[in-house]
Amino acid sequence: MLERLGAVQLDTISVLARSHELVPYARLGPVGRTAIEAAYWGSGQAASTAARPAGRLITAPVGQAGAAAANGLARVPAPGGRAGAAAPGGRAGGAAPGGVAGGVAAGGVAGGAVSGPSAGRRAGATGRWDGLGTFEYWAHAASVLPLGDWPLFAFRRRAYLRRGWRWHKVPEGVCDEIRARLKADGPLTTKELGGAKASAEWWDWSDHKIGIEWLLDIGEVVCVQRVGWRRVYDLAERAVPAELLARELDDDACLTALVARAGRALGVGTRADLADYYRLKQDQVEQVVEATGLVPVKVAGWTQRAWADPDALAELSGLRGRHATTLLSPFDSLVWDRARASRVFGFDHRLEAYVPKAKRVHGYFAMPLLVGGRLLGRVDPAREGRTLIARQVSMEARATGTPSRSESSAAALATALWRAASWVGCDDVRVERSDLPRDVLESALKNAAPS
Repeated sequence: MLERLGAVQLDTISVLARSHELVPYARLGPVGRTAIEAAYWGSGQAASTAARPAGRLITAPVGQAGAAAANGLARVPAPGGRAGAAAPGGRAGGAAPGGVAGGVAAGGVAGGAVSGPSAGRRAGATGRWDGLGTFEYWAHAASVLPLGDWPLFAFRRRAYLRRGWRWHKVPEGVCDEIRARLKADGPLTTKELGGAKASAEWWDWSDHKIGIEWLLDIGEVVCVQRVGWRRVYDLAERAVPAELLARELDDDACLTALVARAGRALGVGTRADLADYYRLKQDQVEQVVEATGLVPVKVAGWTQRAWADPDALAELSGLRGRHATTLLSPFDSLVWDRARASRVFGFDHRLEAYVPKAKRVHGYFAMPLLVGGRLLGRVDPAREGRTLIARQVSMEARATGTPSRSESSAAALATALWRAASWVGCDDVRVERSDLPRDVLESALKNAAPS
């Protein structure tokens, strides 16, 4: 899964689970959370990469339910939205809403376990390093990345080094001290290095925190694991295989590989879409896109130029609708770009966790509801003991426009809620507020409940 997506965003917020756990749940089904962490980071013990098991979620045992969910998200022909079909070099007509912009987008970004000749292939990459493990670095945001992609971020490490600082000026001598500690005693957390905070303020980092984060930014140190949400750091010379460490690609090679990777994850995207995936600049995309192997396309309903992954285009004719019904993390790569989510799905997605409570529309951690390849609503979840609570359910107008649509939407919502409840160890579901008819919703919840 991680190889397919290229990056899984990390975030501190945990409601049902943390975002990096919700991403594989949506694609692979109810994989245990311990298994997810082990697949990301290895055995659960900080160690050098050579000693850690491969962090490959695609090998996790998912069972029948997980396989169905992976198929649903990995190969969906029409998730809806405003964009229509796309064709290389021209406009294809007569497509249902979604077309390549929807189907390929869901097939790429929402893709789960994949295999075959296209899995893991990427233009400008540094060779196949599948299964070596993972590392954490700045991609779309702080993200878990395949270790094989270490060389692709050399351009970003060099940019930080040229600037000389990132968040804070680095105190003199602290980096030498950290290098020595890690060499002797690593891997270590910031707490083990001397503590992360200089005061109670979240932004007031200690000298050791400033130093270790700077060394991570410039590639001398690697985050090899998270333990209790604390980063575990080790020297890059010990954590990264020597062959990868020695491959210092120039900026164009890095950018070419990352834009190609973004295109494969998205399926089809505009220049802005391709740039946003790894937080590149649009002019950086422009200067390398012709070398990526992505195919220029026109997408019905889009005014911007677009490029598609050739493997995704080749698979379009054979796609069949095997859809998953699931809740998505607000930080899922399927929806993390608001402009793209609006353009592809006709869905206005906004995280409101940092919005004052009185001004929230959909709730603190509203999770998009994916049904039949379309985003039909949002659920703001919570837990009380062994009960999963939907504080608020907000459905799209198209999901409740007729009585039959309300019934089918309620059934899908109930399925998603009960599946999530089971995954997090809850045996009851309660909806507090919803724009679905109460009797319809209660009937759907009763029918979907495990027998």
